[in-house]
Amino acid sequence: MTTPAEKPEKTAEKRVLWSHDVLGLHAVADSAGAVRLGASGQDWDRLTPLVEVTVTGHGRAWSGERFVDTTVGGRLAHRGHETVVDGDRRTTTIRLADPVTALAAEITLWTRPGAGFLRSQVRLVNEGNAPLRLEGVSSLSLGGIVDADGAVDGLTLHWADNDWLAECRWRQAAFRDRVVSLSRSAHGHEGRGCFERSSQGSWSTGRHLPVAALTDPSGRAWLWQIESSAGWRYETGEREGAAYAALFGPDDAHHQWHETLGPGQEFTTVPAVLAGAGTGGLDAAFGELTAYRRRMRRAHPDHTALPVIYNDYMNTLMGDPTTDKLMPLIAAAAAAGAEVFVVDAGWYDDDAQGWWDAVGAWEASGSRFPGGIQEVLDAIARHGMTPGLWLEPEVVGVRSPLARTLPPEAFFRRGGIRVTEHGRHHLDLRHPAARAHLDRVVDRLVGDWGVGYLKLDYNVNVGAGTENGTESAGAGLLGHHRAHLDWLGSLLDRHPGLVLENCASGGLRMDYAQLAVTQVQSTSDQQDPARCPPIAAAAPTAVAPEQAAVWAYPQPHFTPDEIAFTLTGALQGRVQLSGFLDRMSPEQSALVRSAVSVYKALRPEIPAGLPFWPLGLPAWEDTWLASGLRGPATPTTWLTVWRRAPAPGAPRTPDDSTRTLSVPHLRGTRVRPTVLYPATADATASWDATGSALTVRLPRPDTAVLLRLDATPTEDTGPGRT
Repeated sequence: MTTPAEKPEKTAEKRVLWSHDVLGLHAVADSAGAVRLGASGQDWDRLTPLVEVTVTGHGRAWSGERFVDTTVGGRLAHRGHETVVDGDRRTTTIRLADPVTALAAEITLWTRPGAGFLRSQVRLVNEGNAPLRLEGVSSLSLGGIVDADGAVDGLTLHWADNDWLAECRWRQAAFRDRVVSLSRSAHGHEGRGCFERSSQGSWSTGRHLPVAALTDPSGRAWLWQIESSAGWRYETGEREGAAYAALFGPDDAHHQWHETLGPGQEFTTVPAVLAGAGTGGLDAAFGELTAYRRRMRRAHPDHTALPVIYNDYMNTLMGDPTTDKLMPLIAAAAAAGAEVFVVDAGWYDDDAQGWWDAVGAWEASGSRFPGGIQEVLDAIARHGMTPGLWLEPEVVGVRSPLARTLPPEAFFRRGGIRVTEHGRHHLDLRHPAARAHLDRVVDRLVGDWGVGYLKLDYNVNVGAGTENGTESAGAGLLGHHRAHLDWLGSLLDRHPGLVLENCASGGLRMDYAQLAVTQVQSTSDQQDPARCPPIAAAAPTAVAPEQAAVWAYPQPHFTPDEIAFTLTGALQGRVQLSGFLDRMSPEQSALVRSAVSVYKALRPEIPAGLPFWPLGLPAWEDTWLASGLRGPATPTTWLTVWRRAPAPGAPRTPDDSTRTLSVPHLRGTRVRPTVLYPATADATASWDATGSALTVRLPRPDTAVLLRLDATPTEDTGPGRT
């Protein structure tokens, strides 16, 4: 239903148009109609304009590296707002207009009562008679972020670097280490700089995650996420003695994006979300963000079924599948308990010069499968598993016949020249011929071949985008991105049971534009099991746990500790098995089956579990790492703890076999720790209720353990032990 917005509250010639009690935010209008957004209780000057818009010919009021304090953003004036309540969804739209350019803006703020998140998106309409050239538009901008002392000196900034084989590497620094105090009182101006992170090209997470946070020592946290595969940027800095955060999609300076709106034309930004908590720090904020991610994505049965996936690629066939190689793996995977079997890259390869630059038709190789690929897919189904195939749909190899038969307009082009990157051209899914080609491919694989799982890879970064006619390259990339999401949705409309895995050389397109539609996310291509723990432990910062596929690739030459180490790290997310399971001894096979059995007992709890990190977010070289899931409605907590060998040159302690972990949400309870997997690590755990602390012992390096912590309220502070 639609309701009038809350009666505006007057505050010293200001009126509150909208507020969010959990996040402690409000939107305030002054007597001239200017609207600002930020922390409740903060002075007007500390808040930021509700929408920031950089328009060619108007620019910014204060020039520098920042993209806030834009001239048009400062002129936008309130002209109405309303709130719509639909079930537990509460959406407020605030309408603004610039009297000079006649640019109208609508910002839509979506949340639900009692939830610690806010999703924002901005729609611009040119209501004037002259064209307007947009160079950047904020999806969300807010100010007035301060520590408990009302300043910024106590704030800590958290951000995540991302790279191939090294995903989700969280870092932190004092806000003042990144945003220098400039003694504003001495010169009367704000600074010109800020802390910023942005994407580059078509790998949305090729450099950084579109997720970052500010925290203070009291436990308050402000965590944000930008939902775009086609360019994003965030910045944070100081404004009137408070911090601000501004979240953007693509812009001209960073992504070659600009959009000209003729009279009557409109543009809508990518979404951005703010999640937060008044206490509990990053763990609590990521709990809110995880809950939001589950609410906003497309519903699918895979989100609760969580079948065990076997994929033949990693450290196994590595893109060289054949019938003879696959048949024993299929039998071994089924015996281990796998429920999906994916034939990865190479199944289409019949080219003497190699398949990399010849892909595009997606027909099965005759030489690799003399009896036809259907023989392999049928064998997978006979063993009770869903057949899966790898596909890289957005590319066409330069030697593929499709590079000549599809029209030029179906490909990315810049300067009138078709884009080529690493031996591939890139399809523009706005073109009907490109989309029709891929529809035929998927309908054949799923409808005719019986494939129920598609691993959709994306192994090239094609740069700024495509120039279709007079559009900017960044606008072309955004247009393709939105068409790509629509195409993915159409596949699921036609094939509701189909499961789509989002992969881009591992986790290089790990954003919630993609993950709102796809069910599973490849978190890395990392082949070294010793390097996997920090990726697996931090994956829930980027992906809901039930979508985070973590490689588990035990091998017959591994020791029992090594087999258990690679398996344990996957048990709180999506198990993605690989490895030559067919060559294992009975004892090794039993260790694999035991892990899968433990996972199947645990997985009903994963779709509602909220992540936490008792040792903090993991650093890349950490020796000890820990990642947990807590049940929101049950007294049970699951915790994975890794102990790695120290990095070369790192200081060694006489005994590094134990580590004490703080688990604050279990304070005041009696906890019974149980080792779930593996029995071979000789792990022990004991609980000290007085300090809400768990002490874990792993006597050997490069071992890991999955624990279940069963809690009951008690006045007794005696220790529990397993």
